[in-house]
Amino acid sequence: MMTADAGTQKRPLEPDALDQLFLSARTHISFLPRPIPPGTMKTLYALLRMAPTAQNCQPARFVFVVSPEAKERLLPCVMAGNRPKVESAPVTVIVATDTRFYDQLPRLWHDPNARETYAKAPKLAHDTAFRSSCLQGAYLIMAARALGLDCGPMSGFDPGAVNDAMLDEYPGWEVNFLCNIGYGDPSTVYPRAGRLDFDNACRVI
Repeated sequence: MMTADAGTQKRPLEPDALDQLFLSARTHISFLPRPIPPGTMKTLYALLRMAPTAQNCQPARFVFVVSPEAKERLLPCVMAGNRPKVESAPVTVIVATDTRFYDQLPRLWHDPNARETYAKAPKLAHDTAFRSSCLQGAYLIMAARALGLDCGPMSGFDPGAVNDAMLDEYPGWEVNFLCNIGYGDPSTVYPRAGRLDFDNACRVI
């Protein structure tokens, strides 16, 4: 008979899955001219929204830039060296932060006072929103890799210009970072840079 503990114990992912998510996954700077299948963006969000954020606040907002017209609005906001990356990607995701995320807390969190806690504490609201939206941006990358897509997250843009050109119709949304997604061109990937080893980056105390 299976016990409750045994029933909830998770098995480690197979090596192939770990390889796809972490070990052989690369940051791509150029993408093949291959469209992302219909429905993929909704599937991506359905996965990433289930991962944890502070008090389930879910402050990240995602603008999927797909149309040529939207790309033309975004490109002038991006540093010249990054424009070819955006041009080649079938989708560029604007990972944004909703500065008024707490307005959604009554439907997301069990504490009826949670909204007012953040509304009355601007620094706490800012720090919480930024931290959790960064987490959700990372979840986007892992969800995309899990679905067989490649990613190219990047800075190298004018935040004010992105906010004005792309987010002006969404009050309170502010860009965090951009992430190109699609099917990467392996011929353009840089050699993998070094990584810190455990003793450099970690302490067990």
